[in-house]
Amino acid sequence: MIKILIATLVAFAICVAVMPLVIMLGKRLKVRQTILSYVDNHISKSGTPTMGGIGVMIALSICCPVFSNKDNTLMLVTLFVTLGYGIIGFIDDFIKVFFKQNKGLSPLQKIVFQLLIAVIVSVFAYNNSLVGSVIYAPFTLKELDLGMAAIPLFMLVFLAFTNSVNLTDGLDGLAGKVSVSYLFFFAIIIAFAAYASGDGAVESEFGNLVLYCGVLMGALCGFLCYNCYPAKVFMGDTGALALGGGFGCLTVMSGLELVAPIIGVMFVATSLSVILQVVSFKATKKRIFLMAPLHHHFERKGIHENRIVTVYSSVTAAVGILTVIITAACVL
Repeated sequence: MIKILIATLVAFAICVAVMPLVIMLGKRLKVRQTILSYVDNHISKSGTPTMGGIGVMIALSICCPVFSNKDNTLMLVTLFVTLGYGIIGFIDDFIKVFFKQNKGLSPLQKIVFQLLIAVIVSVFAYNNSLVGSVIYAPFTLKELDLGMAAIPLFMLVFLAFTNSVNLTDGLDGLAGKVSVSYLFFFAIIIAFAAYASGDGAVESEFGNLVLYCGVLMGALCGFLCYNCYPAKVFMGDTGALALGGGFGCLTVMSGLELVAPIIGVMFVATSLSVILQVVSFKATKKRIFLMAPLHHHFERKGIHENRIVTVYSSVTAAVGILTVIITAACVL
């Protein structure tokens, strides 16, 4: 526990120290965010440096290997997947900024790259003795063996998380604060799962996954020092896709696929709002929300983005607390 706390603080310090350099380079190289025309209420944010997720990944890359125990296979895979998705996001941001194409990679290109990593990691997880085809039931953490059905589920988790986190990254501090809240409670459930397994190897590996959560929390808190309203830097797809890929891999490696959407309720709500909006408009030519994703709907209703961010992170925390309490009652 002390090591995880130290690692979290070190990650925070590294990110706080690195971010001014990232911002300075972003301004010098004109790596700036272009606001889409339909988000006209954010037009004042146009020109804000982006690709701030680089600072988070630097802190993560340094602290995870340094502070992890020897049984760190699952954590290292999660780290490499995080960086892999971050590279996809970096390419997307690079195209937007340097080629002046605000949409970056096409949706098809993003899906192909995401699926490529998802397939590789899903097959690895299925064939790994520490993961296999077993997932944990919510709250009771009883083992459920899915057999071959585990592989498509793993892939779905990756796609769901990468796109959900990316969609949530629409207001100053929103994706970062919701992610910190999510990671805190998800780490506790991972610790419960390690305890429930009664397997020393699993406990050791899961301990490093908890470390990953702590380090990422620390790095995100450091990033939020510059990303809270009014943001001095945006994480860009470099950070958003890295977070989504990392969360997806963390979920698969811990076997908590059925717990993730509970604690990540606001990620789910964000994605559902977009899906419902698209389906409704195509079917009836009418929109359910003033604007999707959901946080933009609330903005259109006149709610300040700081209040939206607070509510999103608070709801995540409330659901996380409830999940931990129920799980503790069932497991301990």
